[in-house]
Amino acid sequence: MTNEKPDWIRLHKALAIEAERGFTDLVGREYRFSEFLSLTLGKFPTGLPQTERRRWQGLAVQFASYPHLALEERQHLVAETRRYLSQLQQEEQGEQGEQGKQGSRGAGEQGRIYQSKIQNRLTERSRSPKSQIITEVSRRLAPNIEQKLSDLPEIGFKKADNLARLGLHTVRDLLFYYPRDHIDYARQVNIRELQAGETVTIVATVKRCNCFTSPKNQKLSILELVVKDNSGQIKIGRFYAGTRFSSRAWQESLKRRYPVGSILAACGLVKESKYGLTLDNPELEVLANPGDSIESLNIGRVVPIYGLTEGVVANTVRQAVIAALPAAANLKDPLPSGLRQKYGLMELKDAIANIHFPSDSAALQVARRRLVFDEFFYLQLGLLQRQQQARAIQTSAILVPRGQLVEKFHEILPFQLTVAQQRVLNDILNDLQKPVPMNRLVQGDVGSGKTVVAVLAILAAIQSGYQAALMAPTEVLAEQHYRKLVSWFNLLHLPVELLTGSTKAAKRRQIHSQLGTGELPLLVGTHALIQDPVNFHQLGLVVIDEQHRFGVEQRARLQQKGEQPHVLTMTATPIPRTLALTIHGDLDVSQIDELPPGRQKIQTTVLSGQQRNHAYDLIRREIAQGRQVYVVLPLVEESEKLDLRSAVEEHQKLQESVFPDFQVGLLHGRMNSAEKDEAITKFRDNQTQILVSTTVVEVGVDVPNATVMLIENAERFGLSQLHQLRGRVGRGAAQSYCLLMSSSRNPDAQQRLKVLEQSQDGFFISEMDMRFRGPGQVLGTRQSGVPDFTLASLVEDEEVLLLARQAAEKIIEMDATLERWYLMKEELKYRYERLMGGAILT
Repeated sequence: MTNEKPDWIRLHKALAIEAERGFTDLVGREYRFSEFLSLTLGKFPTGLPQTERRRWQGLAVQFASYPHLALEERQHLVAETRRYLSQLQQEEQGEQGEQGKQGSRGAGEQGRIYQSKIQNRLTERSRSPKSQIITEVSRRLAPNIEQKLSDLPEIGFKKADNLARLGLHTVRDLLFYYPRDHIDYARQVNIRELQAGETVTIVATVKRCNCFTSPKNQKLSILELVVKDNSGQIKIGRFYAGTRFSSRAWQESLKRRYPVGSILAACGLVKESKYGLTLDNPELEVLANPGDSIESLNIGRVVPIYGLTEGVVANTVRQAVIAALPAAANLKDPLPSGLRQKYGLMELKDAIANIHFPSDSAALQVARRRLVFDEFFYLQLGLLQRQQQARAIQTSAILVPRGQLVEKFHEILPFQLTVAQQRVLNDILNDLQKPVPMNRLVQGDVGSGKTVVAVLAILAAIQSGYQAALMAPTEVLAEQHYRKLVSWFNLLHLPVELLTGSTKAAKRRQIHSQLGTGELPLLVGTHALIQDPVNFHQLGLVVIDEQHRFGVEQRARLQQKGEQPHVLTMTATPIPRTLALTIHGDLDVSQIDELPPGRQKIQTTVLSGQQRNHAYDLIRREIAQGRQVYVVLPLVEESEKLDLRSAVEEHQKLQESVFPDFQVGLLHGRMNSAEKDEAITKFRDNQTQILVSTTVVEVGVDVPNATVMLIENAERFGLSQLHQLRGRVGRGAAQSYCLLMSSSRNPDAQQRLKVLEQSQDGFFISEMDMRFRGPGQVLGTRQSGVPDFTLASLVEDEEVLLLARQAAEKIIEMDATLERWYLMKEELKYRYERLMGGAILT
């Protein structure tokens, strides 16, 4: 989505006022400050280069979370945004012609132009005198990359023991221990140019210095300095907490460090005080002469911020990195120079140096881009290599896509397949005719008709003389599939059985026997399908529903029940493109992106606790018309930590106090199978009009007569899960409603719920869910196969991911074994052992 042109004045004014008022997320006439920035930055300005879109979009996402940031994080974000917008505005005014040319170039060429610009800046910067620290490092004898940190004289045994708490043992560990953030103190300004919210460095003359104990706190000492340059003067102060700083002798010795008339470099965050602008607890360094270089690790540079742990302070890590940095010069770059040039990538040794101690923000940006590319590239390389290996395996099950069974099923269907369903079915049937096993993921929104497509694939397997298995994650969903399949298979005179943990022993033995002889062509079930006694006569197709709920090993064990069977996985949780490439980069992916005709949009409304009676009135009206209602809650029992209603208590309240004239049912995960079946059957048969449930109804409960979904404490659910729950209604011809009850005043929570109000597109909703909560949570768990990247962000770095995928595809095309690129092959092996425990290579 693009905007005609940003309103630079309005943006700068909003940022300036927010900084002046103390970063409080001011409330304007229409929006809060954070909402205004998030909405404005949510649209790309016309002509914004592709390479800048990630950062522009990233700022929009950061401002969506602004209300929950700590004060320092808010200050840093506002300052960075002001600088970035000023830079863009200047480029717009001075480089209109160049931007027009760049927009017509390809992504790789854009990358080269982008790096060329930055390299010019780096070249200019390199002409200025280097600080003594960098000069000293470049002279030093470089340590070996695998050398132990304790062997480095600057570190020694004691510091090495501390660094080991961070998992840092060798020089290589330290070089690849990237900062989690940076603070830019590289910008040196005059005092009159200071603006609240910016991080800067000033060089000024000390006019007055005093050090004293705070009259309000005897354990707090304050260093107070008045400094002046040729543009003005300010008062700055540093605070020292602890009784040892309260002695007069210590305070006098501190004063002697900053004598009147000395030249002082100071850096920090500019903020308002009762004396005017000041620097917040700044870093200080006395210079011998006004033009001297600054030697501090913190002042006058872009300062790296590392993840720390107890007993390890920031400067210990910084000094250790300084000691290890000479080794970066000896790093051999696994990426060929041609590939680096094509995608505009900095050389590895320079990227490592500049991710730790960049000369400026521009150098940091280019270094980060290279290292993010590496993280994505080696992941994609591993996934594509695994896909190539899978395609090299032969399958015994070459299936016939057309025949009597498939044709007869088309005849008994009371509807025509949608264009999207037919397109995906063609993808699957083409795969089934090949001599290599199919490995395809079908994504489809709630109600898009994935099951029908899967059944046609199953029938293709059966009419070719093979058996099929359909595995679902819960008994509720397996039972739902079984009921639907029985209704169809009876008309085709085909047997189908259900195997779950609740199946009786005698029935279980009968199923095992019929599978072994080949009498049973289709078995539906849960995890019970992968148990050892389950042996198929000739398994040709495996269908796995809601596949992200199964582990890699569970899916593999079902495949091992046959001789390289075809595998079709399905999900009703649409996965954003970047996430799909990351966790399913080795699969072929098809999307059913069209709903069957005649489906009405589900009216979705966010309600507060005070509007509860409106919800109850709607429920009464719908039940009076013969409809039914779901009420969903997040917990089964009251939690001491979260003040949430439990399903059990809510059921009792609704039955006895709110809806005594209706039958209210109860369904939750702690019920046994018989109790769950009874609750679902009663609701399906309209013996109960209201079903109070936990998220066990998220998938698998299909009651077309239900028209209202009321979700309590909706802010506790992710957007994708809410969308799944909403999909339980709207399955019939009647208008349906989804009511999202939330008493939260959290602006972020309200903003998330508004997404559901405004959209019914599952792919858009999952994209927003990933932006709000992160990739792992979209899939329902942090252990869902999402790699733990160090620098890369699936939200902010989509452009780099797509380039990395493209580069990996070309490399695999040229040589899937990577024998031509020994260093690349070794780096891939090393990274996967670290990133995913080597699992992705097996």
